[in-house]
Amino acid sequence: MPTSCVVPVFKSPKDYQAYRISPGDSNRLALVFDPTIADMSLTYCVEIFDVGGKTPPNRHQVAVEMFFVLKGEGCATCDGKTVAIQAGDSILVPPNGIHVVENTGPSRLYTLCIMVPNEDFAELIRSGTPVELDDEDLAVLGRHDARHPLSLAS
Repeated sequence: MPTSCVVPVFKSPKDYQAYRISPGDSNRLALVFDPTIADMSLTYCVEIFDVGGKTPPNRHQVAVEMFFVLKGEGCATCDGKTVAIQAGDSILVPPNGIHVVENTGPSRLYTLCIMVPNEDFAELIRSGTPVELDDEDLAVLGRHDARHPLSLAS
């Protein structure tokens, strides 16, 4: 029987720090977990696209990037192939795939974004300008149920 318990890292949206990588970007990235927090090579963030917003075309040498659409609609293009996306859809971008995610809807597009391994993605995000999550962002990311703390028996 184990004598110790590993307690998971817990964060809520009020703990996320958001950034714009470049001043003219039309998307923001709210870091949830990265190598400094998770002690492993991954980046997990929420990417928020303004109306008409999109990522610049980019690719990763060894990392796989995954997106899960939380809210909104848009399109995802990888190596010239485009698909429409909406809430509930998932996208998997392989290494070296040149890709763009774009908000084509009438409101913000919210995606969970996970990159494994990190490939300096978290460092790129943190090199940007810190920005605040507004009430709309927090309403999408917020919990609507009561938080019940875990009861850890010794």
